[in-house]
Amino acid sequence: MQMAKKKERAKKTAEKMTAAQVLYDWAGTLLLAIIVILLVMTFFLRQVSVKGRSMNDTLQDQDRLLVYSFLYQPQNGDIVIITRGANWDELIVKRVIAVEGQHLEINYDTNEIIVDGEVLEEDYIKGKTIALPQPTKIPDVIPKGYVFVMGDNREDSLDSRSKKIGLIPVENIVGKAFCRWYPFDMISLV
Repeated sequence: MQMAKKKERAKKTAEKMTAAQVLYDWAGTLLLAIIVILLVMTFFLRQVSVKGRSMNDTLQDQDRLLVYSFLYQPQNGDIVIITRGANWDELIVKRVIAVEGQHLEINYDTNEIIVDGEVLEEDYIKGKTIALPQPTKIPDVIPKGYVFVMGDNREDSLDSRSKKIGLIPVENIVGKAFCRWYPFDMISLV
């Protein structure tokens, strides 16, 4: 009889340890998942919100984007997220028009952007490409480590055409927007 009680107590102790072990395993799995999500969101993906009308009609104010950042190198036509360090509190969203080493011309009379002698086909733009107040001098060739960016809404975009923005150092590019995930009825790749 005493042996049976000892076996039953041993069985209950094993069950308690098993429940504690299951709880410990769940906590470890949850902690690992949180660490992985934080690493992914720190080094690979980021979520940003569009502010303003400079990217209309491609993107709208308050759209939310997923941004890829790991080992990203800017390419012509990419929609990028830019930080300006101490000069800007908020991130800005623009399209890369020309990268280092490319020749860039803007013909305001014909509304054409010419990169390396070829007129860009820009079916995404809204409005005419106008000269901005306080224009910046556009160099013949985009210098090493810089890109030239513009908003798709050319009549309402503060971008590299202006001294306030100018050429963007590549290190100020957070990453490339690749997906609009909000509003839900507008989910799409960008």
